[in-house]
Amino acid sequence: MGKIYDGIIGVAVGDALGVPLEFRSRKEISQSPVIAMQGYGTHHQPAGTWSDDTSLTLALLDSIIKNQSINYVDIMNKFSEWLLYGEYTATGEVFDVGNATSRAIMNYGQGIDPLKCGGISVYDNGNGSLMRILPITYYINSKPNISTDEQMEIVHNVSSLTHRHPISLIGCGIYVCIALNLLSKEMSLIKGIKRGIEKAFQYYSDHKWKDITTYIRLKDLEYFAALPENEIKSSGYVVDTLEAAIWCLLNTNSYKSCVLKAVNLGEDTDTIGAVAGGLAGIYYGADSIPKKWVNTVLKRQDIEELCNKNLL
Repeated sequence: MGKIYDGIIGVAVGDALGVPLEFRSRKEISQSPVIAMQGYGTHHQPAGTWSDDTSLTLALLDSIIKNQSINYVDIMNKFSEWLLYGEYTATGEVFDVGNATSRAIMNYGQGIDPLKCGGISVYDNGNGSLMRILPITYYINSKPNISTDEQMEIVHNVSSLTHRHPISLIGCGIYVCIALNLLSKEMSLIKGIKRGIEKAFQYYSDHKWKDITTYIRLKDLEYFAALPENEIKSSGYVVDTLEAAIWCLLNTNSYKSCVLKAVNLGEDTDTIGAVAGGLAGIYYGADSIPKKWVNTVLKRQDIEELCNKNLL
């Protein structure tokens, strides 16, 4: 099975692990930490059910593969099929929808240009574009001659479909820079994360994006990795989600330990599990994910089939 599956199944497993715990506090979860895939809980879904994080990731990946390119209209059409008709869902039911994403899709339905559908307010910086951005990594990786400026433009445009504020665009940019390094398999986990962050900071500093300072804690990675858990937030704010995912990667040594640490942080458990799981899946590989977890994921064969289609 190819590289694409590693990251995408990593997203789906992390998402499904977190779904039953969403909105529960860290203190509450600490009384009985998650150690395995479980069902029901917050959304009353069977074990292995993934949420909007994986649905929108699959919709984006499907669009890229079918078009062999980035087609913003088609991506929004597929997002609309998810929201309105339950396409790309685990059970045929849409049970977890972010407000900003929902508004953006409704904007698109009213005829607004896809790249202007996402919210631009500082209050529109939920993690709804970060959670689904991973497939762009595979597209960029398939284009060996693409410049950094072109890479970032694509990342920012795909984020803007639902989240258009610079803080959201930067979060997606940092994440994809890290993912591209981990995908190359040419460096250690820590070095891959560090160089990805350095590349992103260099780009945003050169282009005078003042909001890069929002992510300043990531710049000194040794300091950041050593922060105690109570310094790591696990809310739906895009900065908190990205920081939590990176912190979990830096403080674990396997896919399993990374996503368990992520979901046990509480609050936005499915998205932090998905965001951390995507990078952990890329680095450690799908074979490192506990087989029992993978086999529990609903529609796993559909995910496999999509990931095995040729990308360019």
